[in-house]
Amino acid sequence: MATFLYKLGRLTFRRRRFVALIWVALLAVAGIGAATAPAATSSSFSIPGTEAQRAFDLLEQRNPGTSADGATARVVFKAPEGEKVTDPANKSEITGIVKELETGSKQIASVADPFATQAVSQNGSTAYISVSYQVSSMELTDATRESLEDAGKDAQKSGMKVEIGGDALQVMPHTGTAEIIGVVIAAIVLVITFGSLVAAGLPLVTALVGVGIGVSTITALASVLDLGSTTSILAMMIGLAVGIDYALFIVSRYRAELAEGREREEAAGRAVGTAGSAVVFAGLTVVIALVGLAVVNIPMLTKMGFAAAGTVAIAVLIALTLVPAALGFAGKRVMGRKARKAAEAEKSPEAKPNMGTRWARFVLRKPVWVMLVGVLGLGVIAVPAASLEMGLPDDGAQPKSTTQRQAYDMLSDGFGPGFNGPLLVVVDTKNSSDGKAAADRVSEEIEAIGVGAVIPPAFNKAGDTATITVIPKDRPSSHATEEVVHSIRDAGADVKSDTGAEVLVTGATAMNIDFSQKMNDALLPYLALVVGLAFLLLMLVFRSILVPLKAALGFLLSVVAALGAVVAVFQWGWLGSLFGVEQTGPIMSMMPIFMVGVVFGLAMDYEVFLVTRMREAYVHGESPGQAIVTGFKHGARVVTAAAVIMMAVFSGFIGSSEQMIKMIGFSLAIAVFFDAFVVRMAIVPAVLALLGKKAWWLPRWLDRALPNVDVEGEKLQKQLTDEPGSEGGESGERELVRV
Repeated sequence: MATFLYKLGRLTFRRRRFVALIWVALLAVAGIGAATAPAATSSSFSIPGTEAQRAFDLLEQRNPGTSADGATARVVFKAPEGEKVTDPANKSEITGIVKELETGSKQIASVADPFATQAVSQNGSTAYISVSYQVSSMELTDATRESLEDAGKDAQKSGMKVEIGGDALQVMPHTGTAEIIGVVIAAIVLVITFGSLVAAGLPLVTALVGVGIGVSTITALASVLDLGSTTSILAMMIGLAVGIDYALFIVSRYRAELAEGREREEAAGRAVGTAGSAVVFAGLTVVIALVGLAVVNIPMLTKMGFAAAGTVAIAVLIALTLVPAALGFAGKRVMGRKARKAAEAEKSPEAKPNMGTRWARFVLRKPVWVMLVGVLGLGVIAVPAASLEMGLPDDGAQPKSTTQRQAYDMLSDGFGPGFNGPLLVVVDTKNSSDGKAAADRVSEEIEAIGVGAVIPPAFNKAGDTATITVIPKDRPSSHATEEVVHSIRDAGADVKSDTGAEVLVTGATAMNIDFSQKMNDALLPYLALVVGLAFLLLMLVFRSILVPLKAALGFLLSVVAALGAVVAVFQWGWLGSLFGVEQTGPIMSMMPIFMVGVVFGLAMDYEVFLVTRMREAYVHGESPGQAIVTGFKHGARVVTAAAVIMMAVFSGFIGSSEQMIKMIGFSLAIAVFFDAFVVRMAIVPAVLALLGKKAWWLPRWLDRALPNVDVEGEKLQKQLTDEPGSEGGESGERELVRV
């Protein structure tokens, strides 16, 4: 592979105008496609194999047009001090708003008058209008949302407090500001790392080209493939991260080759042949992690994973072709004056070792202590992970300033916390001899469990399906509400055996519980698949069993530690005020798998780039200890820069007002910190130092069975050295070329 990539690097360097033209043309085509394609709506959210989904499907089949899984809203009214919502003036105002909502949008499915449905609190201070829509929240038009927001403004003028809850006002958070902050910080870090504006700008420009092509392609195909408006966010986040990383690795190696006196084309070829090999395998690990999301069997997640994997593949291709082409355009400006002087200084015997070299030598002197401190430190931080509770946050997790949170609090005060998350019990009486009796028995069983309220069964026109609305006593995301759902399902099993009627529990709260359970069940199989495939891949790269094993175990340690930190902050509330956490609660159920996929890819990037350089030095004759020092001498600065950039990109999301986005940003940033700086920069060299030559051991039969992909460039080096009069044989003795 190294030989092929070496030739590719030289070819793209020579044909840089042609290569740049191809990528610009692809960006233009993707951009035009995105601009002319129909606007994406929302990828249909379904959870195959869950009871809540089966209930939704049954309602859609037996009672079409009810839009059981459509968006919902609650317009909550609170009368002025000393008044009631049932007072004539206030009642007239609310009744008028009901009519206004009914005619405000064609997407409305139903509007419930609070005085007809008894949605008035016992003391008369609070009432709410329930609004159901025919489509999901992501498919609501701006006009529909504006109609909903405008509905209560007139009532507020009369003195009533009006707030709106539910998912109808839920929109995908805009992440542009976070990404801009991340790019700015990335630019600063790159300038500090390279000491050259050109060298710093090159990874940013090429990464943005790759993200532009990937996201534009997703946008262009969104309507055709039902990708939805949310799919591009993951692709953009990951594409930007790996795009900068991969270009950073190639540019860094190119500058190192120039510093050794090689001509520009030769340096580009060697950079792509060596660092490019690491990029290919690092990219493969990211693709495996993202495509592996299909294991969860949630269509939306699968599509997001495949789309992001496509963007990563584009980032790899750009690193192997556009980056060396851009290096050709950059000329001598890719090496600043300070870099030239530093390169010449490194050649002198009295050259001062850099920070990476000094750190590696320290680890070699104290490997046991470094390993113990790293492992025990992460182990202590990981302890809270044992108390991990997963769920989906409700409006109670919103900032107190939002209308959703205020509506949530008003409902809790006026009716009880359970009114924020009613359960919908569906009774399929088709196979029952007496459907009404079966539905009544279900109501009695639910009342016996102990809930806030049970609304009597309502049958469809055919009389074979009944729906019962259940109001729990506790808030939607509480453990007590989850127990109520399980209790109803257990009671339903007895009803079915006695009457033949099937009982299904659904609604947003039940759907969230089923979603969390499905994500929890998929976590271990997903980990096994991703880590197992990556282990085999890294075995090919490093020709070793212990190095990939160490890489996988180190990753698991950093992920569990990151989960522990997330639990401590978002579930227990430690340092919560520092990160803007206003309401503690369960950890978002999607977050652990999401974090595993993203961080695993980035962790393997750092592992491959850092350890491949060690393997390269070892293969070329250095002792195991010296190879560790060499790897850190050339790779520590780049890996540190890459990790700081990723932490900056992810930390930008912590400032979001959305609890879920805040949690994702924090978890990814802290996980990258643990993995890059504790695992890769401390535990990895300590373990390799303790293992010595055993680290690179591979059974002979396995060595013969595994294909030799030559990631470290051993065959390439031999080929270049053996060729008489070749660039490779002579360039090592040349002066730093003047370009």
